[in-house]
Amino acid sequence: MSHDWYSDFVNSGVGKAIAGNVGLPPVPILRRWEPGQPLLSGAALLGTATTNGRVAKIVRAVLADAGVEVHEDPAAPIGGGSSTSKVAAAIVDATGLSSPSDLAAIQGFLTPCMKRVGASGRILVIGDVPAEADRPAVRAARRALEGLVRSAAKEARYGATVNLVHVADGAENDLESTLRFFLSSRSAFVDGQRLDVGVVPGTASDFSGGSSAGTDWDRPIAGKVAVVTGAARGIGRTVAKTLARDGATVVCVDIPSAGDALARTANEVGGTALQLDITADGAGEAIVSHCRRHGGIDIVVHNAGITRDKLLANQDTDRWNSVIDVNLNAQLAINDVLLASPDDTGFHRGGRIVTVSSMAGIAGNRGQTSYASSKAGVIGLVDATAPLLADKDATINAVAPGFIETDMTAAMPVGTREAGRRLSSLTQGGLPVDVAETIAWFAQGASYAVNGQVLRVDGQNFLGA
Repeated sequence: MSHDWYSDFVNSGVGKAIAGNVGLPPVPILRRWEPGQPLLSGAALLGTATTNGRVAKIVRAVLADAGVEVHEDPAAPIGGGSSTSKVAAAIVDATGLSSPSDLAAIQGFLTPCMKRVGASGRILVIGDVPAEADRPAVRAARRALEGLVRSAAKEARYGATVNLVHVADGAENDLESTLRFFLSSRSAFVDGQRLDVGVVPGTASDFSGGSSAGTDWDRPIAGKVAVVTGAARGIGRTVAKTLARDGATVVCVDIPSAGDALARTANEVGGTALQLDITADGAGEAIVSHCRRHGGIDIVVHNAGITRDKLLANQDTDRWNSVIDVNLNAQLAINDVLLASPDDTGFHRGGRIVTVSSMAGIAGNRGQTSYASSKAGVIGLVDATAPLLADKDATINAVAPGFIETDMTAAMPVGTREAGRRLSSLTQGGLPVDVAETIAWFAQGASYAVNGQVLRVDGQNFLGA
């Protein structure tokens, strides 16, 4: 992983002065989560856009439970300070909008907040699902929030992020894990994004308990068994470490040629290693069989992936097929086995599947037609599989990383690497832990109301929608 010398320079005493004088872009130092860290490092501002808001009371209760001081007036002094003293977060309940005229109340709340939210702060807008609107004016108002949030995220400074959560009608009480993720430093590299919280069909599973009550937020997946493919190195290794930190027993899977590195990962996280080519016949059955020694499977992370980059004009079928097989077909085959496995000794009821897509699958990338095709296919896989998991009270979601500092990006030409780092609202590359934190959040039992979602972890990369 290459070092970001530019970030070091503009954050040094001399470099900061020079950068300010000549207009070089700053690189904020992001606050990332550590066990025992509080949800927020200071007070929060909480606003409501309408008298029909559905979630402000719930947000207030979550913040109170986390020991966060809450204030409603974004222009008032806090804690003996001035009216410009910094806060750690600003949250606005934007549910209940009836027309675009209601948007002015959101603007009125957020305008002073943009200057008051401090370094690595959080701005979160919570709205209704646009597709549930029954009138054009209502749907227009709800959809307007997305443009507001994406633009505000490009204006936020000092590592602050701005995100949007849509809450389905009836899902108000299922918000806690989502609130905690977007407000905490676990979401350090998630910026300018939208996520939907849906209504949970049927009965709640044993995994989630039907609510987040009683969740240990430092170890939210304690006692669960997680499978991570591609775990020998890179992002997969960091995912395994993060899931273990959060309480899971981790089964680390990778190809036999990576056996030594795989064993090191498994030993480091106190898990077990399974040498396996996931494209081989019977790979899914082998994973299920191995995990029986742990009592079955609660979490599966499809992280394994390869690139065989070529311009389409120079592409050959063998390289193309190898990428599609590893990155997409293997996941489909393993998922088929998981869905058919018994609840008690296979993929447990209330389980979690998390897969890794990519910004390449959303925006495309020159020379990566096979890789981008496979990663767009992963998004289609998530869309189609989410409703199939209803009978198991399970969920499937995807993470789409942007520019992440890995050995692969370190090997890029310096110009390409620097462009990848700077072309985002946070003006830097993400770290493997940023991807891992998002995966770990999707894997929580308390995230039972988040299903079929694709969340970009890209610092609001300027490429793609």
